[in-house]
Amino acid sequence: MTLHDFDSIRPFEPNELPEVFDRMLQNEQFLQVLAYLYPGVPKEAIGMKMHQCKTNLDFQKTFCYDFLKKLLAKASLGIDNDFKNIDLGKRHTFVSNHRDIVLDSALLHASLFDAGSDTTTEIAIGDNLLKLPWVKDLVRINKSFIVERSLPMRQMLMASKRLSEYMHFVINEKNDNIWIAQREGRAKNSDDRTQEAILKMMTMGGEGSVAERLLQLHIVPLAISYEYDPCDFLKAREMQLRRDVEGWKKGPMDDVVSMQTGIMGYKGHIYYHCAPCIDEWLNTLPEDMPKGDFYKTVATHIDHEIWRGYRLYPGNYVALDLLHGTSHYTDKYTDADRATFEKYIDGQLAKIQDLPNPDMAFLRERILEMYANPAINQLSVAK
Repeated sequence: MTLHDFDSIRPFEPNELPEVFDRMLQNEQFLQVLAYLYPGVPKEAIGMKMHQCKTNLDFQKTFCYDFLKKLLAKASLGIDNDFKNIDLGKRHTFVSNHRDIVLDSALLHASLFDAGSDTTTEIAIGDNLLKLPWVKDLVRINKSFIVERSLPMRQMLMASKRLSEYMHFVINEKNDNIWIAQREGRAKNSDDRTQEAILKMMTMGGEGSVAERLLQLHIVPLAISYEYDPCDFLKAREMQLRRDVEGWKKGPMDDVVSMQTGIMGYKGHIYYHCAPCIDEWLNTLPEDMPKGDFYKTVATHIDHEIWRGYRLYPGNYVALDLLHGTSHYTDKYTDADRATFEKYIDGQLAKIQDLPNPDMAFLRERILEMYANPAINQLSVAK
């Protein structure tokens, strides 16, 4: 297979960047975003800086890295990461829990730069987030490849096979890393579980048995922990709408609002933890394992590695006690921690303005679940 077999889904290549930069610099919406991010800076100066980026990695270093560092200074208490279980000189497919539409992969990139990696990752992104042409251009400059969704069944199978073949191509031919979420869409209640369908898609490409095909992708379970999720109130609101309004579906602006809120909102502490690559573990599985059992076993292994890798904060334990009406975990937080967290929850609930009949008890319970579930899951696999 050659790169051109994947033209419809792959990131832009370096020789394509100048034309894409010019196209974006003529887009009014993109120019408005630039004016917001770089007030008072003429578009010509930004255009010149864009054209100095000869590769996608140059663009990430020049624009994305600085933006993320400034963002973290404003909207977080900083980020820690732990890559000691993997060799950054080798190529991996990072499979992570999914908290934030934009930042999960972006902050991984910043962390990889800081850890001395010579590359970042190619990012799997759903086409449902790419309705605006300039956004589609921007993510493909930023090393994203497109996951095609909402296709008829026959086309969906072909698209999944092409996606899988592209992932194998990235690792084995382009010699780059991949980031992909463990499930389609964010886990609204933070009960992070790997969809077997994602693993099945990965084994549609490559060579040999299903185990050999997964081995060729060098999967690393990645745990992402945000102390606070700025979108928690939006997720709770969505849960009530799904409960109360038959056939409710997200509107065209809902993902945009989530992206904006997730990026700009306060996150507290952030932590990224890589478990060991699963290759060695995969080699211990029986060769004659039925396929159904195989996918289930691999999904569970990835889940447990992610759960073990969480960093839990006082709020996670407060939420667990509040949710169950217990005081089992009072050794994990102080009275001040509890007061701070309860005040935070009340503040988030107050942001839910536009529900016709806000069910505050339901909404509060949903938000508490989001913070309790990582603790419940980690405690379930604690040795």
